[in-house]
Amino acid sequence: MSFKHNPPTHTPVARRVRIGTRTRLTVLAAGLAAVAAFAVPASASADADASSGGLSADRLAAVGASVQRADVAGTAWYTDPANGTLVVTADSTVSGADLARIKHEAGADSGALRVEHTPGRLSKLISGGDPILASSWRCSLGFNVRSGSTYYLLTAGHCTQGAGTWWTSTSHTTTIGATVGSSFPGNDYGLVRYDNTSLAHAGTVGSQDITSAANATVGMSVTRRGSTTGIHSGTVQALNATVNYGNGEIVSGLIRTNVCAEPGDSGGSLYSGTRAIGLTSGGSGDCSSGGTTFFQPVTEALAAYGVSVY
Repeated sequence: MSFKHNPPTHTPVARRVRIGTRTRLTVLAAGLAAVAAFAVPASASADADASSGGLSADRLAAVGASVQRADVAGTAWYTDPANGTLVVTADSTVSGADLARIKHEAGADSGALRVEHTPGRLSKLISGGDPILASSWRCSLGFNVRSGSTYYLLTAGHCTQGAGTWWTSTSHTTTIGATVGSSFPGNDYGLVRYDNTSLAHAGTVGSQDITSAANATVGMSVTRRGSTTGIHSGTVQALNATVNYGNGEIVSGLIRTNVCAEPGDSGGSLYSGTRAIGLTSGGSGDCSSGGTTFFQPVTEALAAYGVSVY
């Protein structure tokens, strides 16, 4: 469920874009690394089995923990406090037996589960606004940031995981710098230092100036930029979502949106006007039929590394 072009050995739901799929790669002010596209079309169906009458926040948290224990790849979930339910999104790889296992784990509170089905597969997507290249995959630059006079770029953690040096193109002729921080799974953010002082690193995403960072709110209008699919907009649907990409790669605290994304968009920017909001993690669907995409809140990454947008 991530938007990143993966090397042949990478098997999680989210995928990285393999090098060689895009040759016009230049590092601009705000690049986007996408891990995987996840789409929940407007026509997605929902099982009418959530009639528990509404559970408390503590019991919903317990239901969420039971879904995580079931460990079904291709699922994502978040709480709907207004209705006292836990919404579970299941992609096309999730079977009836898988859903039965989830409900079994939830036990007496299984009635609080609301299951939505989405076509395609939840995965990580690597590619994005401005492409950035590791040795075996491509992602997108999220936001340029700094600490004092030292400049960095933020991207997805599933992009920086296992990546040492980053370049501006598949030919690996112009170096950007080295990975200096990476957090995945659990979180999905990573930090790359600009070691090449000749590269420009403006505080923009494309032509949009970014002057601050903010937390997402449900209903917020947002825009995503990635190296594979460019610019697409939509709204925030839920907060604090958890996604199971498979192989033990579970990420929590994500922003769920109806913005589309595709492989190679991993790590790319999610913003609202001049405010930085998130980094592309993964999802399902595509930008032809629509999709659901999840984002790592950027404020958490900024705080973790002690950096700021500018």
